[in-house]
Amino acid sequence: MIGHPRSTQRYKASRRTDEAALCSGIIRLATQYGRYGYRRTTALLRDGGRQVNHKRVERIWRQEGLKIPQKQPKRARLWLNDRSCVRLRSTHRNHVWFYDFVMDRTHDGRPIKILTLIDEYSRHCVALGVDRSIKSDDVLHTLSNLFMIYGIPENIRSDNGPEFTAKAVRRWLERIGAKTAFIEPGSPQGNGCNESFSGKLRDELRGGEIFYNIKEAKVVLENWRKNTMPCDRTAVVIVDHQRQGPFNL
Repeated sequence: MIGHPRSTQRYKASRRTDEAALCSGIIRLATQYGRYGYRRTTALLRDGGRQVNHKRVERIWRQEGLKIPQKQPKRARLWLNDRSCVRLRSTHRNHVWFYDFVMDRTHDGRPIKILTLIDEYSRHCVALGVDRSIKSDDVLHTLSNLFMIYGIPENIRSDNGPEFTAKAVRRWLERIGAKTAFIEPGSPQGNGCNESFSGKLRDELRGGEIFYNIKEAKVVLENWRKNTMPCDRTAVVIVDHQRQGPFNL
């Protein structure tokens, strides 16, 4: 062995037997979730029962030429005049919920309104309410259904839209023991989790889907919510304009 030239001796790499299956699985997930990077793809593979290291997924990700999504821009904190920082941070489930509206249009140009409700601590989307128009009474109806399913949160964060600042909504929330946490006007960074969720909803669904009618929008959005929130087993909460009477639990 001493007399063998070094140029004739080299290590021959051996490919794992599951390399092809793992590669096809990564490509399938990258196609299904176009805005996911290799880390979130690794989490999906582990949720599916496959024990895989994120470094191996990254190697295959780059080897197949898959594009990693760009990073989100950093957002500034909220500062008061005395240079102190104020921000309500969630510490457990049902501590802080946030809700907001996302606007879209069907193929005929008519607007649709999407009410997003998310548990800030778990990042779990509890409901996506979809309709042509959603008013304060519809918000109360949706919240009453969700509170009976998930329980009453301690705080609810929102902007200063008329559907959220209405006296009926604030009085009802105060009566059942949920505190309102309104962000400063013109400061979307005060509700950064909601802005992040709205961006994912736009990148992963709304930016590539054409809704021909309101019923199709409800079905597609609910399927997306269930696929991105696999732990949820709750049916979609649909805004009902025919409901009348007080909203009591």
